[in-house]
Amino acid sequence: MRTTVNVDTQQHLTTLRDLLGYRIHELEAEVHAAALQRASEAGAVDPASVIDRKEEADAEQRAELLSQSDRLVAEALADCRAALKRLDEGLYGDCSDCGEPIPLPRLMVLPQAQRCARCQAAFEGGRRVAA
Repeated sequence: MRTTVNVDTQQHLTTLRDLLGYRIHELEAEVHAAALQRASEAGAVDPASVIDRKEEADAEQRAELLSQSDRLVAEALADCRAALKRLDEGLYGDCSDCGEPIPLPRLMVLPQAQRCARCQAAFEGGRRVAA
């Protein structure tokens, strides 16, 4: 059963949708910039040049950091897209674990949040909070 949403709530939902859209745009730009950086670095390496161990280790470390960054960006993009889907389905704003409303200040800072702060802390600690 769907309830009528008041005007203030509609304005907040519009603002949160805009925040999610902006965040997705930012993350997609990060993905694009990282791809350009990798292409640039790959093109800058002369296979005929001599690479010492330090340069090789630096290159491996940069590649690992980019890989970790790519994973984090991909997760953040997925979280934002999932939040937009919840918004479209009318399921946005309630904690996925306890079912309680996620406070608006938390959503304004982290619009893709799927848990209230208490349940998120428990989730990160490896345990779920009983509803």
